[in-house]
Amino acid sequence: MMTDVESTHAWKIFNRNWIVLSLLSLTLGVGLAVTEFELLIGTKTWVRIGLSAVLAIIAYTTIGLFKSRLSFICGSLIQLEILSLLVPPLTYLAASANLPLQDDNLATFDAMLGLDWQAYYRFLVGRPGLIPYVDLGYAMIVWPIFGIPLALGIACQHLRLQQFTLACALTLIVTTLVFILVPALGTYYHYGIEADTPVFKAGGSLGQLRDLPLIRDGSLRILNISELHGIIAFPSFHSAAAVLSIWALWCIWWLRPLALISNVGMLLATPIMGGHYFVDVFAGGAVAVFTIIVVHRVTRAKPEVGRSTAAPHPRQPATLQLPNSKSVYANNPVSDHTSKPFQRVNGR
Repeated sequence: MMTDVESTHAWKIFNRNWIVLSLLSLTLGVGLAVTEFELLIGTKTWVRIGLSAVLAIIAYTTIGLFKSRLSFICGSLIQLEILSLLVPPLTYLAASANLPLQDDNLATFDAMLGLDWQAYYRFLVGRPGLIPYVDLGYAMIVWPIFGIPLALGIACQHLRLQQFTLACALTLIVTTLVFILVPALGTYYHYGIEADTPVFKAGGSLGQLRDLPLIRDGSLRILNISELHGIIAFPSFHSAAAVLSIWALWCIWWLRPLALISNVGMLLATPIMGGHYFVDVFAGGAVAVFTIIVVHRVTRAKPEVGRSTAAPHPRQPATLQLPNSKSVYANNPVSDHTSKPFQRVNGR
C-alpha cells in the first residue's frame, strides 16, 4: 500500500509524462509540415480521442477519491492511448529516410548466434495445433495498454504505473530512432516465404510487407491513423513490451505467474507472427532493460529539504567535571575571609 508521499510523487511523474507526449506531438507536427505526408483522422480515431478526453476529465476530477486509484488508472490509460496514436505515424515518417535495408546483416547475426529462423518456422507450421497459441501469444501486446493500468492502479502501485508509462514512451522513441538506421522488411521477405497461407497467417508481418516498400519508394504519403501497422523489425517492440510488462507486474506477487506465462508466450511468438529475426527480439529486450534503468534514475524521489541523511554521531561517554576552586572562592566571601587566617584586623 502506497503512502500519501509516494502517491504525490507518482502524480508529479504522471504530469511530467505529458512533457514527453507533448514533444512527440510536436515532432509529428513538424514532420508532417516538412514532408509530403498527410494525416487522415477517421471516425474510429475521433472516437478514441473522445474517450481519452472523458478519461482525462475523470482523472483530474477524482484525484484524492478512492485513494486516487481511479485517477491513476484513467490517467495512464489516456497517456498510453495517446502514445499509441502518435507513434505509428512517426514510424512511417522515419521509414521515409529510405536508408539501405539491413535484412542480410540481421540474418547473418542470427547465423552467428547459431539460430535458424527457417527451422523454427517449419517446426511451428508443421504442428497446426500450436498455431492458435502462437497467435494468442502475439496478441498479448494489448495487455500493457489496458491490463497493466488496471492491475497496478487497483493494487495502489501508482509509482510503478507512471514508471511503466514513461518506460513505454522512451522504448518507442528508441526503437523508432534505431529503425531509421537499421530498416528491414523481415524474415518472410528475406527467405522468400509466403506470410499468408491457408494454414498460417503472419498477421504482424503482413502490414509491414505491404506498407514499408510503398513508403520507401514514395508511393504512400497519405496516412490514415486507424489503418497503420507496426513496420519496425529491428528492434522488436513486441519483445520490449514483454520485458516491460513482466517488470511492471513483478511488484504484485500473485500476478507474477500470469505475467511470465503471457509474456514469455509473446516472446516465443514474435519471430513467427511478426516476421522478426531472433536478433530483433534480443535487441528489443535490451532496449527495454535500458529504459527501465533510465526510468528508475529519473523518477527517483529526492530527499526532503532539511532532513539530514548523515549517520548520527556516536554518544560520548559522560565525564566527571571537577569545579575550579578559584571560581568557588571568588563567589564566596566567607570562604575568602577564612582562607587568610593570619590577616590583621583593625591594624592588629
